[in-house]
Amino acid sequence: MNLVYDVVIIGGGPAGLTAGLYASRAKLNTILIEKDRSGGQVNTTEELENYPGIPEDQPAPELMERMTQQAVNFGTKIIRDEVVGLEDFGDYKVVKGKEGEYKTKTVIIATGAQPRLLGVPGELELRGKGVSYCATCDADFFQDLDVIVVGGGNSAIEEAIYLTRFANKVTVIHRRDTLRAAGILQEKAFANEKIDFIWDSVIEEIKGDGIVESVVIRNKKTGEVSELETNGVFIFVGTDPISGFARGFVEMDEKGYIITDENMETSVKGVFAAGDVRKKFLRQVITAAADGAVAAAAAEKYIAERE
Repeated sequence: MNLVYDVVIIGGGPAGLTAGLYASRAKLNTILIEKDRSGGQVNTTEELENYPGIPEDQPAPELMERMTQQAVNFGTKIIRDEVVGLEDFGDYKVVKGKEGEYKTKTVIIATGAQPRLLGVPGELELRGKGVSYCATCDADFFQDLDVIVVGGGNSAIEEAIYLTRFANKVTVIHRRDTLRAAGILQEKAFANEKIDFIWDSVIEEIKGDGIVESVVIRNKKTGEVSELETNGVFIFVGTDPISGFARGFVEMDEKGYIITDENMETSVKGVFAAGDVRKKFLRQVITAAADGAVAAAAAEKYIAERE
């Protein structure tokens, strides 16, 4: 606790690693706290085709390994710990972890967000192998194939419509008999010849030998169980920001996403947020990396103005 860091970054995904790279390169004493393997959700993706300059045959986890090594090479120290709270003492902040406490001039929260899971057999085993939570990321892999979309809200229907640009057929499976999506989205979906609907139903299992091949569906009203062949399952039943440790410390929206200005600064001076954990329009690897760069530059400026 006697050591005061310049920057403590919470989270080791694309936003956190980029922030580490930029902060360390600016000669700031920087640590990155990550409870798991660095890379975040990207590690669950087999391929990453929409990040500029990345070869098509390079697995996404390899990009994260290179980002990690680059940050470390410039001086970022990675610490394995789980952050459980934050305190503001004006000139410095304290990041509280399960393994220790870290005194710092600035904090960058880059813990990301996580999709809500269906929690059915086969989902985790086939994640990145036909199971996806992002149509923008993965739709191109399903050119002229049949896919399923799970959910009935705005995100599910928007992504179903988007998938029709690539897929041969999109089947929306919804647990109710009406959609929750906005009326205009419903109209577009119902008018799209590529979209079919299975109502009052839930997925019981996702099956496949190394890649998605079918799903087991149960009708909630009749109890009937059936199996439907498919090449992919896109799940949109909600996303949760990983921000619980900062609740009550920084301003958030009703869903728990952290609110920032354009410089990634939160409601607490000297505390910044970057990537999927903050309230924003597009959550992608490239926007997370951009957020991380901005947050690090803003933290550097914040420190310089107080010295």
